[in-house]
Amino acid sequence: MALVPFTKRNRNSLTTLHNEMDDLFDSFFRGLDRPFAGYRAWPAIDVAEDENSIIVRAEVPGCNAEDIDISVHGNILTISGEKKFSEEKKEKDYYHMESSYGSFRRELTLPTDVDQTKIDATCKNGVLSINLPKAAQAKAVKVKVKG
Repeated sequence: MALVPFTKRNRNSLTTLHNEMDDLFDSFFRGLDRPFAGYRAWPAIDVAEDENSIIVRAEVPGCNAEDIDISVHGNILTISGEKKFSEEKKEKDYYHMESSYGSFRRELTLPTDVDQTKIDATCKNGVLSINLPKAAQAKAVKVKVKG
């Protein structure tokens, strides 16, 4: 069994104020995309690359295709949108309404130039799939060495 080091917090007034301010700022910024702060950016994105294209998949549960905007400017892919969910149940003995709203924006630097005229995107079952074909000048060319 290993011993875990225990550090006791200093309880002076300055330390207490500092901890309260940290808690205040953490609660204010919770849910925002803050790098290195332990929070995950939303939507979560997977990026794969093969010799012909770059494939981006994003988790967008509750979003429909018309709620999502995709743009490519240079080598920057921007995915933005708004999630709108509202459910209402009226029964004999009770009334229940639940709503969830929120907007998002993710920017991703692409590793190579893409052919912007052939980009294809689909949204199905809460997963956004974007196929970004590489531009002709970005594809690798094999050169045969003569002896």
